[in-house]
Amino acid sequence: MVSATAPLSLFKALADDTRLQLVLLIMAEGEVCVCEMTHALNETQPKISRHLALLRQAGLLADRRDGQWVYYRLSPSLDPAARGLLQHTHTHYQDYIAPALARLAHMGNRPERRSLCC
Repeated sequence: MVSATAPLSLFKALADDTRLQLVLLIMAEGEVCVCEMTHALNETQPKISRHLALLRQAGLLADRRDGQWVYYRLSPSLDPAARGLLQHTHTHYQDYIAPALARLAHMGNRPERRSLCC
């Protein structure tokens, strides 16, 4: 798990372009399905899944299954320092993720999300 005492793990997890884009995409949307990520980043499902597994192992992401869909969000137990760093990056580098968000906005047949609270 990423913590304030393990900055190396955090930066290693984010040092890949695909992983950084995935995290920022998830932050922008709150929760994203694997099929949405493959469309937004124009990558294959195996590549996206491999990177998601690394981000999950690093403690950055949590997932949930809803029928055939698997949704990812930032881990609720993410260290506040790591969360702050990610929020700062998300806020100040909108142009970096803009192409992926544009592709996602034009995706047809996006899965519907059920409420996480009820």
